[in-house]
Amino acid sequence: MEIETFQALLTDQGQALLNEARGHTPGEELALVTRLRRSHPADLVSAAIGQARLRQRAEAKFGADAERMYFTPNGFEQATRTSVAQWRAQRFAELGVRRLADLCSGVGGDAIALARAGIAVVAVDRDPLTCAVAEANAAALGLSGLIEQRCADVADVSLDGFDAVFVDPARRGGAGGAARSASGRGGGRATGGRIFDPEAYSPPLSWAVGAARRTPYAALKVAPGIPHDAVPEDAEAEWVSDSGDVKEAVLWFGTAADQPHRATLLPSGATLTGGRLPDPEPGPVRRYLYEPDGAVIRAHLVAEVAGQLDATLIDPTIAYLTADRLRPTPYATGYEISDVLPFGLKKLKALLRERGVGTVVIKKRGSAVEPEELRRKLKPEGVNSCTVFLTRVAGAPTMLLGQPARA
Repeated sequence: MEIETFQALLTDQGQALLNEARGHTPGEELALVTRLRRSHPADLVSAAIGQARLRQRAEAKFGADAERMYFTPNGFEQATRTSVAQWRAQRFAELGVRRLADLCSGVGGDAIALARAGIAVVAVDRDPLTCAVAEANAAALGLSGLIEQRCADVADVSLDGFDAVFVDPARRGGAGGAARSASGRGGGRATGGRIFDPEAYSPPLSWAVGAARRTPYAALKVAPGIPHDAVPEDAEAEWVSDSGDVKEAVLWFGTAADQPHRATLLPSGATLTGGRLPDPEPGPVRRYLYEPDGAVIRAHLVAEVAGQLDATLIDPTIAYLTADRLRPTPYATGYEISDVLPFGLKKLKALLRERGVGTVVIKKRGSAVEPEELRRKLKPEGVNSCTVFLTRVAGAPTMLLGQPARA
């Protein structure tokens, strides 16, 4: 979409088109486009239909705000979901931040959450269309007074006078992303496959760390799989999950954290710190199995959870914990185990058939078996349910059968 076409969406004609395109289904799209093109320019109709599609998809990330917001395809894909952005904004507000530079700001997901937390934001991105979309989002949500949008290279922005900086580098490759990565100071949004080397981010992680150290507080958004040895010694690394899915990692500066790692679980807001304990000892599978949240695993905080639960690992290389007693914890999901067996398809089919199991939840860790392929072979039938863990115990391929534990 050209920036002129997007600006036309903000006119009365464009807004009328957006209203007509709202809520249409894929099956209705052809007839809708044909009708609208009789009285409106084709490019404007295409832009309105595209926005309607993106708004429908964005509802999962932005909730009710999505209906009033504007997106580009890449901007939507890379935007921070509202729950995560709100958590980060809350942390900044609790640190006393009142003025923040949001570098590589994209379509404005983080800037919106920061502004709603009472923080004045200067949002910077170098792509003119992205900046126009972000500015329109601030206006649509009544936040223009707290968000100043600048279209510039992040390397050219002075950080004097800011309490904090937030940097969200592009972490996707492709034609546009490769060009920005080569320049070293993009501040735009890359497209294509994910980038795993922090120095291939746009801008590179080393540049972002340098920017972070020029303000009292800072947060740098990085990929959840960032190697722990790439985390600077003066940073606190936080992994954030939402409803069990790990969404991102953030490097915090200026927080004076006593522990180097943090796992935060949304929507509850439960947060666990640590990162200095040795791995727990392995032992036999006991009555209860605990599956730690992905953020806990990424943050290398399984040992902290094991200490709370008086639990051991089932294998030195597998992040499943086991214990004799059931104890409540927000950091792991508990299961009551009924069977511990060497892996075998025939034995598993026979057990499930004997117990009338028709609903099978298959989880795996440390197993080469694909759950969907196994499910097709099992052909479960019956009214009962069962959770099957495909894993290793003391190095041996093992299947554990059980049910979610009840307190």
